[in-house]
Amino acid sequence: MKYGTFAMVEPRSTAKWAVGLALMLGMSTMACAQQKTLYLGMNGGDMERTFTQHVFPVFEKQHNVKIVVVPGGSSDILAKAQAFRDKPQMHVMFLDDGVMQRAATMGLCEKMEDTPVMKELHPNARMDDGLAVGFTIGLTGLGYNKRMYEKQGWQPPTSWKDLADPKVKNKVVFQSASNSTFGLHAFLLYNRILGGDESNVEPGFKAWRDTIGPNVLEYIPSSAKLAEMIQTDEAAVFPINVTGVQRLQKRGVPVEFVAPAEGTGMLMVAECVIANNSEPELAHQLAQFLLSAQAQSLALENGSQIPSNLTVKAVDPEIQAYLAMNQDFQKTATVFDWALINANRQAWNARWNRTIER
Repeated sequence: MKYGTFAMVEPRSTAKWAVGLALMLGMSTMACAQQKTLYLGMNGGDMERTFTQHVFPVFEKQHNVKIVVVPGGSSDILAKAQAFRDKPQMHVMFLDDGVMQRAATMGLCEKMEDTPVMKELHPNARMDDGLAVGFTIGLTGLGYNKRMYEKQGWQPPTSWKDLADPKVKNKVVFQSASNSTFGLHAFLLYNRILGGDESNVEPGFKAWRDTIGPNVLEYIPSSAKLAEMIQTDEAAVFPINVTGVQRLQKRGVPVEFVAPAEGTGMLMVAECVIANNSEPELAHQLAQFLLSAQAQSLALENGSQIPSNLTVKAVDPEIQAYLAMNQDFQKTATVFDWALINANRQAWNARWNRTIER
């Protein structure tokens, strides 16, 4: 009797359950349909991992959006933005400041709103009247092989001129000035010591072959080989940024960073909202979020990214000391005239490849 009663009511219960499940599935499908996707071009590697694992998820949760990274170097990302300028495939892009200046002049960026967070940024963060904004600040200085220097009894380098010291003959590893911002920074800073500037690079080109040139073991296109060359004691001293040294140290590479007496070179990674993208409001919201103290604190604590937002403070004393050191270096950093550099870069590259790396 109980069995029969159960058998009679079971189909009705099942029907109700099925209806409920259908409603739930329908609501879930609608929620998924409402979620939008933003495509962001940026460098891969450590930077991409830092942002995808620790920074982007905060924005994704707040706005029910998925951020998909389009990885590549600054020149690659710029080329993609330019190729699809009439129907952009990306919404936001991260580029090194020199490349970003080119993007802005090409009309690829939309001007960002002058919100309160802009007042919290480093004075040099805003580029081209707000078409792009730096969100992380790097500093190009000298890295040196601590183990080798201690073994040889050498004092750590203190000047860009130390790249020309005879004791490091065939021990300087230099990133190509025609391919790398680190190499270009080092060349331009050395050129300034000799009396030149971005409008006059003759002193640097004329002196190079008889000063730093003889000490260079290899000109490398990027920093990818650097860790191995330090570990094998092929590299004694080299241009690099402080964040790069921090990453190498975490891998156990015996390297230290020095801010030369003549100063470092400021290297910002800047962001811009790509003009005519399919989600302008959401893209601008993401760009503004990435300038916030919240986002930049996460990037600092999880990826050693130096914030452009000057209100950022680290909870960890070691990270705060690292931040304070970088902010101190920034006071004497050279800010380059990228409009002038970009106007002459092609000619410089050709001359560099013909007369220095030949």
